[in-house]
Amino acid sequence: MRLRERLRPYAARMSSGLERRIPVQLRWRDMDMLGHLNQSVYHELLEEGRAAVMTELVRRAGNGHMHGAYVLAHVDLDYHAEVRKDHGEVDIVVSVGRVGTSSFRMHHEVRLPDGTVAASGESVMVGWDPVTRGKRTLTDAERSALSGKDPSMTERR
Repeated sequence: MRLRERLRPYAARMSSGLERRIPVQLRWRDMDMLGHLNQSVYHELLEEGRAAVMTELVRRAGNGHMHGAYVLAHVDLDYHAEVRKDHGEVDIVVSVGRVGTSSFRMHHEVRLPDGTVAASGESVMVGWDPVTRGKRTLTDAERSALSGKDPSMTERR
């Protein structure tokens, strides 16, 4: 089976709602002794994508609501293709998936310049209350901003 055919299910998981694509220049320090992207750097790249989505979330939710406090509760990542320094840059694509009462999923991909998905996975973000030091319910404004125009992306948990 060709690589693109094997990766098709991952591309289908990307939502059409809140999504951000961030181009990231690869640096020499990102590479390991085998000449490819060090496994720990993938998580730094995903953080860049999550930050872009979170910035847009705060913009959409508005300033009148308690928002912006979230913790990363889970992240998984599958590696599909090698990323080398000679690729120059990669695109980090992060989109919001299912939205629950206090958490939401983000689908993420690391894409090579030719569009090949080099890595993919999911993160779970949980609304955080800094006063009680625990999870909090997402506001209606947050849920609306996260869900975009597709109500089927929202589920109650």
